[in-house]
Amino acid sequence: MSDPEHTADALRQAMLGLRTTLGRVLVGQRAVVDGVLMGLLAGGHVLLEGVPGLGKTLLIKALGRGLALDVRRIQFTPDLMPADILGTRTLHEGPSGAELQFRPGPIFGELVLADEINRANPRTQAALLEAMAERQVTVDGETRPLGPPFFVMATENPIDMEGTYPLPEAQADRFLMKLHVPLPSAEELFDILDVDPGPALAGVQAVVDKAALLRFQAHVRAILVADDVKRSIVDLICKTRPEGLPAKFRDMVQLGASPRGAQAVLGAARARAALAGRLHVAPEDVRAVALPCLRHRILLGFAARADGVTADDVIGALIGG
Repeated sequence: MSDPEHTADALRQAMLGLRTTLGRVLVGQRAVVDGVLMGLLAGGHVLLEGVPGLGKTLLIKALGRGLALDVRRIQFTPDLMPADILGTRTLHEGPSGAELQFRPGPIFGELVLADEINRANPRTQAALLEAMAERQVTVDGETRPLGPPFFVMATENPIDMEGTYPLPEAQADRFLMKLHVPLPSAEELFDILDVDPGPALAGVQAVVDKAALLRFQAHVRAILVADDVKRSIVDLICKTRPEGLPAKFRDMVQLGASPRGAQAVLGAARARAALAGRLHVAPEDVRAVALPCLRHRILLGFAARADGVTADDVIGALIGG
């Protein structure tokens, strides 16, 4: 068996094991778990949106344990400052006298949980831009690398708007995917009552180590994509622009997806193919990842909000959903 085939099989088995491990902590939410795994394999950041109490933070903590990664949590609040995230220089007494030393902030983790990210002020949100886009931070003129791996998972509450600062387009665009976390069904809620989150989380064992994760990410980046599939991605991105939309949506969208959106769809489609054990991207992979990759990259106008039209409605019409 060739090396790509061997890696593909190892990746699929490892992700199945990780799914099983996460399932012992988080009941249901299969689509959300799969989306998080796709983001992880594609090397991108993920934004989870849902009302409180759905297990978003629990999922991220369990994922960190299952991957044996250094997990850092940042609880975003309106008074949080950039230095609280990036780190700062502090005065220490050394052998030769007082000296300034850099004290790294929580951004210097491998899996960073940005909890309730929309509660931070715009200045603090902007402190994440360089870290998320370039895997590095610059403090006092000195640039310091992050990772690999370096993975930001953020949560936000869509209903409690008091004291929040909606993510600007430039910040949201740094997330590979935006996943909606739905309310559980009655059957899932019944099963949730039998899960004690504390002991369940404490019992999570590492399934994939760091070396294997980096090898899997490299494998995903090398998955073949036919020109026809690439053209379908380009066609989809162009259709999100106002001039390419169906007539009923044309006056509702101010701005379509950027080239980074096309790269996000391609990366997530590769990751979805890898989860299925395939060595090539299929058209259905592109359709399956279009919503989470593009819903936060389409800027709607007032007419859309007045008519109750969402980005999901627009994308769904473009992919035939």
